[in-house]
Amino acid sequence: MKPETLSFFEKVYEVAKQIPSGRVTSYGAIAKYLGAARSARMVGYAMNGSTGKDVPAHRVVNRFGLLTGKFHFEGSSHMQQLLESEGIRVRDNQVQDFEKVFWDPSKEL
Repeated sequence: MKPETLSFFEKVYEVAKQIPSGRVTSYGAIAKYLGAARSARMVGYAMNGSTGKDVPAHRVVNRFGLLTGKFHFEGSSHMQQLLESEGIRVRDNQVQDFEKVFWDPSKEL
């Protein structure tokens, strides 16, 4: 599919698929990259519906590094386990060293 024919959710998935292992980004960073800076919540809705689409939704957190999407994973600690398996430290549902592991699609893509 050509990029201009993709739905907003599909565009979100295409960006999320490019987040490298061991890195995280935020809903807002994806929204900003897609030219819809005020649509962070819509990015969150897209992540909620990404099951079975081969999208690393566990790598998308809120702007403070909080695992706000964890309840959309099987088991309340699964998102944290996935992140930790990639070397990301999480304490109290928050990514540690957030600035260090943050991946900004506006700078990286």
